[in-house]
Amino acid sequence: MLIAQVIVNWLLLGSLYAAVALGFSLVWGIMNIVNLAHGAFILVGAYTAYWAFTQLHIDPFLGLPLTMLLLFCLGWVVQYVAINRVIRAPFLVTFLLTFGLDLLIADVVQLLFTSDRRSINTAYSGFGLTLGTLHIPFDRLLAALIAVLLTAALSLFLQRTRTGNAILATGMDRDAARLMGIRIDRIYALTFGLGAALAGAAGAMLVELYPFDPSQGGVFTLRAFVIVVLGGLGTPWGALAGGLVFGLAETVVPLLPGIGPGYDDAIAFALMVLVLIFRPRGILGKAFYA
Repeated sequence: MLIAQVIVNWLLLGSLYAAVALGFSLVWGIMNIVNLAHGAFILVGAYTAYWAFTQLHIDPFLGLPLTMLLLFCLGWVVQYVAINRVIRAPFLVTFLLTFGLDLLIADVVQLLFTSDRRSINTAYSGFGLTLGTLHIPFDRLLAALIAVLLTAALSLFLQRTRTGNAILATGMDRDAARLMGIRIDRIYALTFGLGAALAGAAGAMLVELYPFDPSQGGVFTLRAFVIVVLGGLGTPWGALAGGLVFGLAETVVPLLPGIGPGYDDAIAFALMVLVLIFRPRGILGKAFYA
């Protein structure tokens, strides 16, 4: 049963990591922007869920649509006010701009909530399904299911709707998309807003599971980057594949003889290097979202 518990922990953690990387993958794949403010959006989602729970007594999972709506609006505004002005600039310009946005958002969050570590406990925290010695926490199971649903919903949206197809077309060739009558500025704002909304969803789920503070945004961004490289930019399912690989490095590999828990991040980065060498597009990646 120990092996079964490890596998369950791996699947639950890997699915949650997919949610962390999903919005990052979308923005990078469509807009060709490595959004260093992604972790800051996750923090805003986490603190929004925390505030709603402590002040309004709204469960983080039940308040997920409101959190995503708020982050979508924030992402839309950030894109129109800042990102859109440098969208055709060299890569380094957008890189530095999103880095500055990350610092700004993190400082605002710290100003509003201080630097203290926060956590919440719901009525079902600590409870779960128990099958013999196998234990599946309710909160982690629900977070994993929501992560998979978000991945599937994004994939269906991109493939089955006209707006999603317009996003894909813009990611393939924005000049050709403009000639076809697609409003590129609106598509980019929608894409960045969706990326922020997905980041907010990840933050709202993380607040249920782990203590957090305003300094953790960079950690989330770095992990999202590694997960996207592992899984690939070609499909939302690449984020899920990358999340599962990253989760494997954190849950299964440290249990192997001679490897301690302190090497989990090092192993994940080693896997990323191997993927870059032998399969640069990632496990499921293609040239664009298609």
